[in-house]
Amino acid sequence: MSGVPEVTSTDTGHARSRLSSVVVATVTTFIVVTVMASVVVFAYAYTHRTSVFSIHPHGPTPYPVGVRDAHAVSGVAPPGPKALAHFRQVYVTTFSGTSLPSGWYLFTGPQAGSPGGHFGARHVTVHDGTLELRTFKDPAFKNAWVTGGLCQCGRPMTYGAYFVRSRVSGSGPNEVELLWPANNQWPPEIDFNETGGRVSATSSTVHWGPINQIEQRFVTVNMTKWHTWGVIWTKSEIIYTVDGQVWGTIASPEEVAHVPMTLDFEQRTLCALHRQCPTHPVSMDVAWVAEYAPAH
Repeated sequence: MSGVPEVTSTDTGHARSRLSSVVVATVTTFIVVTVMASVVVFAYAYTHRTSVFSIHPHGPTPYPVGVRDAHAVSGVAPPGPKALAHFRQVYVTTFSGTSLPSGWYLFTGPQAGSPGGHFGARHVTVHDGTLELRTFKDPAFKNAWVTGGLCQCGRPMTYGAYFVRSRVSGSGPNEVELLWPANNQWPPEIDFNETGGRVSATSSTVHWGPINQIEQRFVTVNMTKWHTWGVIWTKSEIIYTVDGQVWGTIASPEEVAHVPMTLDFEQRTLCALHRQCPTHPVSMDVAWVAEYAPAH
């Protein structure tokens, strides 16, 4: 889950894999806290669907993974312009050079929703074809754990498909890839890869409605390996993919956002609450981003 940060300034063949998925639990919970029997202070509803999967060599995948390339940082280059049916590619970056591409902006300052958390400009770097978000104890902040965060605030979209090739180096901070409303009027929010500080699993969460209702999915996967994470957001549904395979779908009309949103990457800590706190420096590495808009 995110909070409002301060912003400072070829062939389209798919990697060959198959996802085997088993739903092991479904739990729906509704919680409402009230004051004076009339004012809702905090309320949410959530559904957990936990999936366990493994990747096996097989055949072409239904959604883009990228193109195998021995020279690419992650071994896979971005998918091509026609990799996703009924969509057109509108953006791709491989983070070449040593500075952020146009349209990306750093987060700095305290993290709303994460007590004690702090974004620092020095905690995002671009080098050797990789965008790196770095969590480490920063002497400039009295040796506190400080994290990286940024948004593609210069390119909002209403509906689209986003594919991100990424990995994490270790456990501790919550590492999140998400879509956030461009006008900062929250909810909605679509978290399509949120580790919760783990390296053995991740989750997706859609936030909607005036009382922040949420629906979550969990999957088991080795987050220290390179994976292509995707979210396909249309007028009628949200589809979550990993390495070309679907691991979650949201099809309830009330849960689907219809406002411009931007792609964000964040690391967050909850050291003040004694969780989601690293014991050593940790990074989130992003090799590339590819984005698609509906073709019509």
